[in-house]
Amino acid sequence: MHVPSDPTGGQEHAGTVRRLLGRTLDRLGAGAYAVDADGAVLAVNAQAEALLGRRAADMVGQDAHDLLHRQANGMAMPRSRCPMMTAFVAGRPRQQDVGYFERGDGSLLTMSWLVVPLRLTPHDTGALVVFHPNEPSGFPLPVSAYQGEGLTELERLALLAETTTQLTATLDINEALDRLVRLVVPLLADWVVIDLMTDSGEVQRALVACGEGGRITRREDLQGAVLPVPETSPLPLSRALRGAGSTLATPLTYQGPPDSDVAVEQRRLFDVTGMHSAVVAPISSLREVLGALTLGRSKRPEPFTTAEIPLLEDITRRAGLALENARLYQRQRKVAETMQRHLLPQLPRVPGLRMTARYLPAPRASQVGGDWYDVFRLPHQALALVIGDVAGHDLDAAADMAQLRNILRAYTWSQAGPPSVVVTRFDQALPHITDVGIATMVLGHLSPLPTGGWELTWTNAGHPPPLLVTPDGTARYLGGGQGILLGTHADTPRADATVTLPPLSTLVLYTDGLVESPRHPIDDGLERLRGHAAALAGHSLETFTDVLLDRARPPDNDDDVAVLVVRVPGPEEAPPR
Repeated sequence: MHVPSDPTGGQEHAGTVRRLLGRTLDRLGAGAYAVDADGAVLAVNAQAEALLGRRAADMVGQDAHDLLHRQANGMAMPRSRCPMMTAFVAGRPRQQDVGYFERGDGSLLTMSWLVVPLRLTPHDTGALVVFHPNEPSGFPLPVSAYQGEGLTELERLALLAETTTQLTATLDINEALDRLVRLVVPLLADWVVIDLMTDSGEVQRALVACGEGGRITRREDLQGAVLPVPETSPLPLSRALRGAGSTLATPLTYQGPPDSDVAVEQRRLFDVTGMHSAVVAPISSLREVLGALTLGRSKRPEPFTTAEIPLLEDITRRAGLALENARLYQRQRKVAETMQRHLLPQLPRVPGLRMTARYLPAPRASQVGGDWYDVFRLPHQALALVIGDVAGHDLDAAADMAQLRNILRAYTWSQAGPPSVVVTRFDQALPHITDVGIATMVLGHLSPLPTGGWELTWTNAGHPPPLLVTPDGTARYLGGGQGILLGTHADTPRADATVTLPPLSTLVLYTDGLVESPRHPIDDGLERLRGHAAALAGHSLETFTDVLLDRARPPDNDDDVAVLVVRVPGPEEAPPR
């Protein structure tokens, strides 16, 4: 850490900064700097130097806002619109999930930040800024190791603030556990053990990790045990799992006759890890006990003391709230996904045709979406093929999708005429019988030809074009039949297009989540899909579909995906009569 010798012209003030901050900033598991009441940088830790690509000596004394704060486009942030400056002026804690600092080379650092007020002297105030890269991988380990002495009040405040920031920034349980480990190792402990309650009321050893050589290593050989929670055991972990309170433990605690399977597992844990001191605290939400957190020391000689229990309990309270939110989110998501999968149809068996379909939920959306596919028989041996997408990523979108699918089935069966006529009448009826907003869709009629082979007639209501792949590896988009989206209420005629499908060719209908990406044009996604489909032309239909989804789906995709794939028979296979 760098502290100025005379940041404001007063040696006394600089000395106060040194005494209050000391090595505090260097112990944080994130970038950090302190500013005075005018926003001038007083101290910078090594993490901030590394993340910002700037030397502390070049930052100290500079106006932090002018030097660092930027908008998403890299332009200077007006002071009147800067949320960090607002927090400085108000003297209140504030955090933000996404912000931007300018690095020394002019590039932008996308990060999450937290501001807390800082009392420098009885008459002088400032602020502490803690930040970390806004990336799924988490944040770096602290630069300097814990030296054995207790945390100062400022360190404790910064650690708890960072705990809140880190754990509330994700709804993935595994990622939350990883972040929790990085918060306390090696700052507080050499080992972290997290036991979580299962839905059946048992306890699972979800994570065992240690800090070694500046890295965190999981011990999978110690993870995974699922055990019943003892109802009467007085031993520390058993008590914590019942929510009875926090307790210190040593190897001697579990050397007596074990009173439960949990005690057996704890003795094994102490033997294998070499922990000489541990503290165990319950992880609880507002409604129930979710598990327990154990911190252990094996390398450093200082044992845990009762004075450190309140800090651990503060951490576990924050962890409990974050884990409860993550669990509720995952349960809700699972229910929504199950509902949508049941709403999607089973594919019919049609002699000669091979068909398969996939639905993939959005990886980061709050719930599921409105993507769907459908295949059903029509009079006169024709087969209806549908791929569609209702705007939205929630249960409302899934419910709207179910309405559209059922109404379209009825219209397609009962209305004579080509797909364009059916979709025109279907679109005209929607505002009178549903509340569905904007949607896109391709409706095709796949019919056997009297001379053999199959013919596709389709209309496209604002949807990505179907892809046709022939056995020789030629892939082309079927761009005909284009029309406006559903729900626009525009009186615009719709068109049909017709193509004869070559023997053993593969028709791919898909939703935009397979080709759209926040960072790349859709043309790039379409070309990527076409190239991968062409390369997979000779594979079985199941392999073709699975590998195509794996390769073509953009890595930064934030949308759900539905895919319907149909392969027509070869010339020796006669169509059904």
